[in-house]
Amino acid sequence: MRLRPVSARPAVRRRVGALALAPLLLVGSACAPTEDADDTATDSETGASDAEVTEPAACAEDAVRKPGTLTIATDSPAYEPWFTDNDPTTGEGFESAVAYEVAKRLGFDADAVTWVTVPFNTSYKPGPKEFDFDINQISVTPERAERVDFSSGYYSAAQAVIALKDNPAAEATSLEDLKGLRLGAQTGTTSLTAIRDQIQPDAEISVFEDTNAAKQAMMNDQVDAIVADLPSAFYITAAEIPQASITGQFQPDSEDQETFGLLFEKGSELVGCVDAALAEMDTDGTLAQLEQEWLSDTVGVPELQ
Repeated sequence: MRLRPVSARPAVRRRVGALALAPLLLVGSACAPTEDADDTATDSETGASDAEVTEPAACAEDAVRKPGTLTIATDSPAYEPWFTDNDPTTGEGFESAVAYEVAKRLGFDADAVTWVTVPFNTSYKPGPKEFDFDINQISVTPERAERVDFSSGYYSAAQAVIALKDNPAAEATSLEDLKGLRLGAQTGTTSLTAIRDQIQPDAEISVFEDTNAAKQAMMNDQVDAIVADLPSAFYITAAEIPQASITGQFQPDSEDQETFGLLFEKGSELVGCVDAALAEMDTDGTLAQLEQEWLSDTVGVPELQ
């Protein structure tokens, strides 16, 4: 589906995907309480500028924080298949590749891009930002859009349930089958909200500081299953924890599919410039090409109703 004009505030809706296999990441630790209630935003709720832009590079020249430099944020660790080898500077991995392609269309060569580390759960807090935009599988939601601005969507994803193959959770065929099990997800994510609002488990939900901690808890039998976006689930089960499998996938309980957007400080003049770049990338097939390169189809993953 092609992006409409920038002023229409579109969200690119693409098929969800998995990965091209790559090196695995190490496991972290710690837990934290969840914070925001996530409901997918409509196009009019992304909070970005409605001004139409036809030349992204000319627009961006005076819209960045530091002249001649584009500062991009993401979390650490930076997970596969979104980034490769926990290094966002390589241009490898879907989000790293998207970020550098956006940068190029904004008029910034790779050596003019600077990366900073911003934890996922603090990226959408209100107030000044130390970056021009953040790319980190951040779902566009009305609540977040009250605090920050978002670009048009660059990817849409389903949620996936991951369990060890010998755990009863691996045999679930519906969301109802999961209600009596111990479930967990990363704090501040739509995966956590999906557990709370759609699965509504009987037991208290386990909340983890990052996906590595959630994976470790599953390996330690502290939870029966964890929930993550589908591409991450494919990488986890194929490259990191082969003794785990994807029980199934499900869509967020809303009118629109969950959409990832680039995140900006509220009122950023760069939003329209980036939207114009994303519109070009959708129209000329670049987004589809990057998705094909770094993410694969999800044929064979059952739908959990």
